[in-house]
Amino acid sequence: MTAITPAPGGHPLIGLLRLARPMRRELLLAVLAGAGACGAGVALLATSGFLLARASQHPDIVAISVAVVLVRALSVGRGVLRYAERLYSHDVAFRVLADVRVAMCRKLERLAPAGLAAFRSGDVLTRLISDVDATQDLFIRGIAPPLTAVLVGAGATTAVLLILAPAAGVLAAGLLAAGVLVPLVVATAARRAARRAAPARGELGAAVTDLLNGSAELHAFGAVEAGLDRTRAADAELTGLARRSAAASGLGAGLTAVVSGLTLWGVLLLGVAATGAGHLGRVPLAVITLTALAAFEAVTALPAAALQLGQARSAADRIAAVAGTPDPVCRPDHPFPLPERPVTVSLRGAGVRYRGQATDAVRDIDLDLRPGRRVALVGATGAGKSTVAAALFRFADLSAGTARLNGRDLAGYDPDDVRTAITGCAADPHIFDATIRDNLRLAKPDAGDAELAAAADQARLLGWIESLPQGWDTPVGTHGTALSGGQRQRLALARALLADPAVLILDEPTAHLDPENRRALTADLLAATAGRSTLLITHDLEGLDQVDEIVVLDRGQVAERGTHSQLVRAGGVYQRLAEAQGDPR
Repeated sequence: MTAITPAPGGHPLIGLLRLARPMRRELLLAVLAGAGACGAGVALLATSGFLLARASQHPDIVAISVAVVLVRALSVGRGVLRYAERLYSHDVAFRVLADVRVAMCRKLERLAPAGLAAFRSGDVLTRLISDVDATQDLFIRGIAPPLTAVLVGAGATTAVLLILAPAAGVLAAGLLAAGVLVPLVVATAARRAARRAAPARGELGAAVTDLLNGSAELHAFGAVEAGLDRTRAADAELTGLARRSAAASGLGAGLTAVVSGLTLWGVLLLGVAATGAGHLGRVPLAVITLTALAAFEAVTALPAAALQLGQARSAADRIAAVAGTPDPVCRPDHPFPLPERPVTVSLRGAGVRYRGQATDAVRDIDLDLRPGRRVALVGATGAGKSTVAAALFRFADLSAGTARLNGRDLAGYDPDDVRTAITGCAADPHIFDATIRDNLRLAKPDAGDAELAAAADQARLLGWIESLPQGWDTPVGTHGTALSGGQRQRLALARALLADPAVLILDEPTAHLDPENRRALTADLLAATAGRSTLLITHDLEGLDQVDEIVVLDRGQVAERGTHSQLVRAGGVYQRLAEAQGDPR
C-alpha cells in the first residue's frame, strides 16, 4: 500500500497513477481511442452538414459520393473506437482497483487486531469496498476525457480556423469556458459534498454494522429506536450530500448547454455575416456551424468528471489513512526460519506499551513455556493477561525486555510463522457464518474427516455433532448464533487443537459461560492439553491445581507465582481471588 501512502507534498491519487505505470500502453490506447471516437463524431456531423448543403445544390452524384462513404465509415468507426476506449480505460481501472484492494486486505491483516483500534468495523468495510471503487473514476473520467477534450477541441478549432478565423476564436473561447471554467465552478459548488461523501458513507456503514451486530443488546435494553435514529441521521447526511452533488451536476450541465448555445450562435452569426459579405459559401457555413455544435461533445463530460474526481480524491485520502497506519509489529527483513519442535518460549522483563499510551500495559514479566508444561496466567480483569498473549502471538511488540523462541529473539521471526508455532483461542473467538466443518477447517484446510473427528472428540463435541441431522454440514449462523455459548467455546477449542501448535494459548476459554458449563469445559480442556505446552489465561481458578505453574498478575506486574497449593497458603493476591470465588483452600 506504499504506492498510495501520502508522500510529503504529494497526494494519494498520484500514487494510484504510479500503480498504472505498467499499463501505460493501455492508457495511451484509451486516450487515442477516446479522441478518435469523439473526433469521429465531430467529423460525422461536419460531413453530414457538407453533404446536406452540397446536395441542396443538386450536384452530380460523383461530387458527393466520397462524403456518403465517409459518413458510413465515421458512423461505424465511432462505435468501434468508443468500445475500444471503454475497454482499455476500464481494464486499467479494474486492474489497479484489484491491486489496491488486495494490498489493502494485506494491510488490514497486518494491522489486526491491535492496529485497527482507530477504525470502526463498518467504516473499514466501506473503505475496502466503496472507497476503493470510487477511485476508478481517476482512470475512467480523469485521464482519457480531459486529454480527449484537448485533442478534439484543438482539432475542431483548427478545422474552423482554416475556413473562418473569427469563428475559430469564438469556438476556442467557448470550449475553454465549457472545459475549464464550468468544471471549476462545479467542483467549487460541490467541494464540501465531495469531501464529505466518502466519510459519510463510512459513518452510515459503521452505523448499520453496529445496528445489526448489536441488535440483541439493543432489544434487551430498549435502545432499538436510538440505534435507528443514529442510522437515520447518517443516512440523512449522505442523502443531503447526494442532493448537493446532483445539484452541482445539474448546474454543470446547464452551464455547458448555455456556453455551447452562445458559442454556436456566435459562430453562426459570424458565418452568416461572412456569407452575406461573399467571403464564405453556404457549404462551408454548414460545416463550421455543425463542427462547432459537435465539438462540445468533447467537453460535456468534464463537469461531471470534476465532481467524480473530487469524491475519488476524498476516497483515496481515506484509503491512504489505512495504508499510512503504522504496523503494530515490526516485520524483519530477513526472518529466522521457524524452528522444529519441541520449542521453548520465554519472556524476561517483558513490557508492552500500546501506541498512544503513557505507561506500559504490562511490565517486568518473566514467563517460561517449556515443552509439555502447562502454565496458568491469572488475575483480575484488566491485570494485563491478554496483553501478554498479544505479545506471544506477535500482535504487539515489546517496549522493554525480551521474548525468545528457542533462544532467538521472537521479533526476528515472521509474525505469520510465529502464529503457526504459537496459537490458540482468543478471548472472544470468531465463529464464521458457515458449517461446523468449514469453521474447523479454518485451522487446517486440508484436514480429513478423521482429523476433524479427533479434534472434535478432544473438545467433547463429536457426539453432539454426530447427533445433528446435518452432522458436520450444520450451519452455525452469524457469529455462531445457532450454537450455545459452551458449544461456541468448544468449537473454538477444537479448531485450536486441530491446528496442533507447538504452544497452545487459551485466553479466557470459559468466559461468558455459566458455572456448570465453565467447570465442564475447564475439565475437558485440561484433559485435552495434557502433555502439551499450554498457557491458560483465566480469571477462573477452577481446576488450576492440575497445571504446573500459576503466574498471578496484578496491575500489569507479576505479583506471585507457584502452584495452586503454594499460592493459596501464601495469603496474597491468589488467595484473595480464591476466596472471592468461594474456594478458600
